[in-house]
Amino acid sequence: MLVDSHCHLDFPDFAEDIPGVIARAEAAGVGRMLTISTRVAKADAYRAIAETHAQVWYTVGTHPHGAAEEPDVPAETIIGLTEAPRCIGIGEAGLDYHYEDAAPQAVQERVFRAHIAAARATGLPLVIHSRDADAHMEAVLVDEVGRGPFKAILHCFSSGARLARVGVELGLYVSFSGIVTFRRSHELREIAAAVPLDRMLVETDAPFLAPEPHRGRRCEPAYTADTARSLAKTLDMPFEALAAQTTENFYRLFDKAAALESRAA
Repeated sequence: MLVDSHCHLDFPDFAEDIPGVIARAEAAGVGRMLTISTRVAKADAYRAIAETHAQVWYTVGTHPHGAAEEPDVPAETIIGLTEAPRCIGIGEAGLDYHYEDAAPQAVQERVFRAHIAAARATGLPLVIHSRDADAHMEAVLVDEVGRGPFKAILHCFSSGARLARVGVELGLYVSFSGIVTFRRSHELREIAAAVPLDRMLVETDAPFLAPEPHRGRRCEPAYTADTARSLAKTLDMPFEALAAQTTENFYRLFDKAAALESRAA
């Protein structure tokens, strides 16, 4: 079984199609999906999806694109929302300096650090978004890990080799999306090959970034299998072994899900 460790099932792209999306994912061998929060204010919507569909878990947090909309959500609020049974993580939160009209960097950092505090307090993993902010992201992570450990994953990794290496050294996991399948992603595949197998996850970031051979279409969790096949080829290992390892890694990181599924078995 594969796990899509990062998708956005609440997006309008899936409004009329969630049962079909889940059915196609299961047919492709993707048995679990983690739908990721972009706004704390939408926590009830994520919770409703996860409570309706047993294959879906969810997180709660503020995407850096929304940091200006939710600049002062206290860690305590996030912590309280994670008490819902099917909420297994925090985020996505982080730093994104790609767009000129993005939230001010100081606001993004403040919001990000609040999420780190919530992750540290709950023991739940933080899903980290980082784009065009490698040096600042490294500085914040080094500083915060120095204040006390917390679990986290660098999602949809497309940053430089140094950030991947530092992240692993700090105890973080690294997740790869359909970008790793793109023809010109040679450097990213080299980075993936250097990530320890026990720290690697796979994802879609659906509805974005459909992998080859689906590029240009709406991405969906079923396509996790295509990304996993590409990674297996890059790592020169059987697809089945890569699938088993990344699923094991998912449950080790998101251990609240593992515990709940164990109780239900």
